[in-house]
Amino acid sequence: MSRIPATFERLAHAGRKALIPFFSVGDPSLALCVPTMQAMVSGGADILELGVPFSDPMADGPTIQRSSERALKNGVSLLDVLNAVARFRQTDDQTPVVLMGYANPIERMGRERFADQCASAGVDGVLVVDYPPDEARELGKLLRPHGIDSIFLLSPTSTDARIKEIAALASGYIYYVSLRGVTGASNMDPQEVARQIARIKTAATVPVGVGFGIRDGATARLLAGVADAIVVGSRIVEEIEASTADESPARVGALINIFRQAMDA
Repeated sequence: MSRIPATFERLAHAGRKALIPFFSVGDPSLALCVPTMQAMVSGGADILELGVPFSDPMADGPTIQRSSERALKNGVSLLDVLNAVARFRQTDDQTPVVLMGYANPIERMGRERFADQCASAGVDGVLVVDYPPDEARELGKLLRPHGIDSIFLLSPTSTDARIKEIAALASGYIYYVSLRGVTGASNMDPQEVARQIARIKTAATVPVGVGFGIRDGATARLLAGVADAIVVGSRIVEEIEASTADESPARVGALINIFRQAMDA
């Protein structure tokens, strides 16, 4: 079993919701990946989502696209991401780590090797944006013996049949995309989010998190009233983008703490 279920159980007992920050590994540099992860945990993150850089991140808006481009310019590969997780595990054996990315780097590495490398590095969950369910099911069969969760996206346009299909496949948590669009958009309707999460929870047996478009503590706190987890990505990447490399981890940690305090208020 991964560290994810135990984390949600611990938070539920404390009456708290999970805070899951995202950033692209290699932005602003590979050397700052582990310090950024550590700063996020110190700031109050419960689960870390690491973006695997890819040249065509179709679900991501301009902010995260730029971060992926910067990481690729730094030469960061999937293997570098896995090695960064392994280095993080030398000082933190408790915080769950999820890899979020696209199918191409996994296919290039090979699914079996990828599953083995994830296990060796200490990865807890994998979310592949562009695998259809059948392909995700095959990867899940390789990840499951290692105790690694398969995490899936659902959106406002997901049908009841699709929700049931994903609920049957998902472990760890389900990531609900709060709006019709790419990451970083700002046209979220909190009431619609609440309705959709309730709809998903009628089928899901795992926690449901919400992300895309959460840019401030007030929104995070509002949605934490209906979701089990809050995922913050573009706002964090913007903070990295606006920082010098040396100050980036500290600024990210401080931003995470703002979200954490708002959610716990």
